[in-house]
Amino acid sequence: MKKTKLTTEVIVITGFMIALAVVLSKLVSINISFLRIGFGFLPIAILGILYGPVVAAIGYGLADLIGAWLFPTGAFFPGFTVSAVLTGLIFGWVLYNKEVTFVRALLASALVCLIVNLLINTYWLTIIIGKGFNVLLASRAVKEIVAIPVMATVIVLVDRYVLKHVKNRSIN
Repeated sequence: MKKTKLTTEVIVITGFMIALAVVLSKLVSINISFLRIGFGFLPIAILGILYGPVVAAIGYGLADLIGAWLFPTGAFFPGFTVSAVLTGLIFGWVLYNKEVTFVRALLASALVCLIVNLLINTYWLTIIIGKGFNVLLASRAVKEIVAIPVMATVIVLVDRYVLKHVKNRSIN
């Protein structure tokens, strides 16, 4: 696996993606009780595709911290920051230095939705709101299962129609 050099370009694009993740997660998402529907994953998937798991993990961890600080929705809970870091790691691990096919994007989305969002985040919610794990799991499962193909499709479309130009350009 190719190691990402920390250049000015990487720092600037990562900062932009962090800001975009905060906006898409906090301002453009729909929050219904313990369900959130949004596109905050997309800038992190982009970081994973372009720069790998470490940059994507740090980026989403920072985005979560910044979003919690700028737009608090209750007491800060560090478990969700751990989940954000894991999400970045998964996107980078599955998508970095590889062709972004629908199957690969589906795998990344399924891992994020089923392991991080459904299992780990549901556990964090049981700690916060005190409801039983199985009750929350059942109510969140449908949303996460529906989200998998939607996330995969968005990732593939962005990779094919936006990122292909970024990945193919050369800096002189």
